[in-house]
Amino acid sequence: HGSGGEIRVERPRVRWKILDAWQAAAAQMGIAPIDEFNRGDNAGSAYFHVNQRRGRRWSMADAFLHPIAHRPNLTVYTHAQALQVLTDDQVHDDQRRGAWTTAQRRATGVRLLKDGQIVDVRARREVILSAGAIGSPHLMQVSGLGPAVLLAQHHIPVAVDLPGVGENLQDHLQLRTIYRIKGAPTVNTLYRNWITRGGMGLQYLLLRSGPMTMPPSTLGAFAKSDPELTSPDLEWHVQPLSLPKFGEPLHRFGAITPSVCNLRPSSRGHVRIADADPLTNPKILCNYLSTDADRRAAVTGLRMTRQIMAAPALARYHPQEVLPGPELESDEDLQQAAGELGTTIFHPVGTCAMGSFDTHGIPNSAGTVLDTDCRVYRVAGLRVVDASAMPTITSGNTNAPVMLIAERAARAILE
Repeated sequence: HGSGGEIRVERPRVRWKILDAWQAAAAQMGIAPIDEFNRGDNAGSAYFHVNQRRGRRWSMADAFLHPIAHRPNLTVYTHAQALQVLTDDQVHDDQRRGAWTTAQRRATGVRLLKDGQIVDVRARREVILSAGAIGSPHLMQVSGLGPAVLLAQHHIPVAVDLPGVGENLQDHLQLRTIYRIKGAPTVNTLYRNWITRGGMGLQYLLLRSGPMTMPPSTLGAFAKSDPELTSPDLEWHVQPLSLPKFGEPLHRFGAITPSVCNLRPSSRGHVRIADADPLTNPKILCNYLSTDADRRAAVTGLRMTRQIMAAPALARYHPQEVLPGPELESDEDLQQAAGELGTTIFHPVGTCAMGSFDTHGIPNSAGTVLDTDCRVYRVAGLRVVDASAMPTITSGNTNAPVMLIAERAARAILE
């Protein structure tokens, strides 16, 4: 960022005394403050830069969709549900190298539920599926594109046997620790008072700054759980607030939530249909903390968080551990706590994974679903363009990488 491009990236418009102190405490533990994370090496701590335009969220729809919504060749349906990818056996596409050279079926459109009516939308060239790492494999499976054994269990005719569809699920597990603090404002304390709450609103309306411009996580840090690693494998999202769980009211005491996650989990899960009905939610099994390596990383992250919270820079704020609780000291106790505290950061990936192909258009792994142009193996005219295409989760947030996957696919389609 800096000049040009559709996505806006701006510096944050709010700072917090307690987060400045947390950053200083992290520095005392060897995690140096840096200006930002987008310079090629994210080791260190910084306030997150944000996708905003003058304090307002700048989404991918703002950047890419709204400016071209007037185009005559674009129709947008809202309040519609995709039910099925339609296919037939009339494969007559350009047989260039890649996933379509051995096509058995061709995608011809999508069946939708719109305003209570079934609507079939036909495609002359391609169908591009972007329903996410949960929705895309689910929609493919109910369409007969997936593991043959799974489809047979639910009496779905197998259009193309694709064993990797829905497998290889990866996610970042966030361990939300909570610490009471004194002597500095937090969202908990400001929101409790109607005067300060009104002040936050005025600050936003007049200056487009302050707590109402705050992203979900304000301060971040990246560090190595082992000095021998070549790059950080732990990330902290530090929030100047606390709550029992997402969707519940804030605690009535001043607190912060330094959450830590393992950026390169080895645990793998899956997304699988529960039945043949496309409106039935799929079964999602993340298998968090199912490997020794992930359990060790969780314990290390929790212990490093405690070291930061005990550093001299935070002493004046008298931090007191609420979760997981200071009485939990052994590795076994902390592993159990990680399983209880852990929540998703909404980074699921990998369930329609890209892979490499040989010169005959055959994937080198049975789990491969896509080629590097996001084309579905053996299904001509179908691409999957979302986080499910990542064979391995990124060592950081997934929003910008998904945009880059979309840019690559767009160029391939234009070619």
